[in-house]
Amino acid sequence: MTDPGVSASAPPAPTTLGELRDSGAAFRPVKAEIRANLLARLGAGEPSLPGIVGFDDTVVPEVERALIAGHDLVLLGERGQGKTRLIRTLVGLLDEWTPVLAGSEINEHPLHPISVWAHRQIAAHGDATPVGWLHRSDRFGEKLATPDTSVGDLIGDVDPIKVAEGRTLGDPETVHYGLVPRTNRGIFSVNELPDLAERIQVALLNVLEERDIQIRGYRVRLPLDLLLVASANPEDYTNRGRIITPLKDRFGAEVRTHYPIELADEIRLLRQEAHTGWLDTAGQHGNGHLESPLIPDHLVEIIARFTRLVRESTHVDQRSGVSARFAIAGLETAAASAVRRAAVAGEPRPVARVVDLPAVVPASRGKVEFADSGADPDDERELEILEHLLRQATAQTYRARCAGLDLTGLQEHFTGGETVESGELVPAAALLGQLGTIPKLAELLGRLGVPEGEQSAEQAAAAVEFALEGLYLTRRLAKDTDGTRTVYGA
Repeated sequence: MTDPGVSASAPPAPTTLGELRDSGAAFRPVKAEIRANLLARLGAGEPSLPGIVGFDDTVVPEVERALIAGHDLVLLGERGQGKTRLIRTLVGLLDEWTPVLAGSEINEHPLHPISVWAHRQIAAHGDATPVGWLHRSDRFGEKLATPDTSVGDLIGDVDPIKVAEGRTLGDPETVHYGLVPRTNRGIFSVNELPDLAERIQVALLNVLEERDIQIRGYRVRLPLDLLLVASANPEDYTNRGRIITPLKDRFGAEVRTHYPIELADEIRLLRQEAHTGWLDTAGQHGNGHLESPLIPDHLVEIIARFTRLVRESTHVDQRSGVSARFAIAGLETAAASAVRRAAVAGEPRPVARVVDLPAVVPASRGKVEFADSGADPDDERELEILEHLLRQATAQTYRARCAGLDLTGLQEHFTGGETVESGELVPAAALLGQLGTIPKLAELLGRLGVPEGEQSAEQAAAAVEFALEGLYLTRRLAKDTDGTRTVYGA
């Protein structure tokens, strides 16, 4: 997905205050700007928050109503539900370019100066006051709330160097602005807001309501123009901290996020977010360049179902949740396992197979908090739980994709006591060579979403191995494995 905040177009032409005024430009508050651009997208039938998956009928309408109402908002949800991604996507609703007074630390609009410095500049230079242009990607600021965050970090503090230069302590120009004022005329995000000390949260009260700030006992009247968005985990209210009541009251909207409700959305999210693009450029080895798809659809579905089963498991601490990063890391691990096999065994085209799935379990274990771990967690027990859920996910995917498919021809290969050996380093050709002619292979590949003309040996091996695993899970074949070597037999 293209980042909505990035564009290659050049900024508009006016470079002085006079030229800007003559061009007919007008000051527009940031919330009005977002509202207008959002309504334009909705009117054109375009997605308001492109790249946000699984929230179309739930979270997105709530966010749209909050933005139209001009509300600051707080997103509540467990980890890995896309809160930060959603917040950053809001940048795409800002104008691509906006004029600013050149040299302003707080992005002041030339037609709406708010600082003493800006008024002095305009008084000194008049219509010749220089104007710059700020891209929307530079109008976003964020801070991860931590216990050591200070008021100075967010709001600002007195700059001792400016005082030493001779300015009086009460001079507004002695202020070193914090992150919030420096994001004036933009969007500012506070991630994990409950982790912010309560006395620091108090500093945000005026920002949200009166839009002014207080520094070191004297007030600097700055009518800040920004959209403030915060994120939080609901459990943080009672665990690590809480959002103080006056601050909660000043947010205009509270929006609850969630994990993908539909399996199809979970799969779409995986395909969108997994960083497997590096395979296309770094995977040249042996006889050719990597081709698509590297990870067959049924492997993506297995990992998506696995993630959902882990979320539903009674063994997992549901208060913590199971992040989307759990599934994304699993998909990337399966892809990496396939590339490793291709490099070692000389396969021309790495394609992930069922044999790559066991590597997902140990790699993902640290992303799950188990409910019954206690002070002395049982690592072996945790691995057993994840392995069992992965088998369940594979069985569910097999039943969903291969229901009614006649695999007796493949099963008959084992009636004479023959076996088929596979493993994480067994290449596709070696696996297929043990089976000879495979009845109804084209139909099996079709069921797994591989179009005719793209049915390579590597994809055929991935499909056959999935079928063998399905026959084992439905107890029509036996399997023996030691972690690196898998043998299927009658």
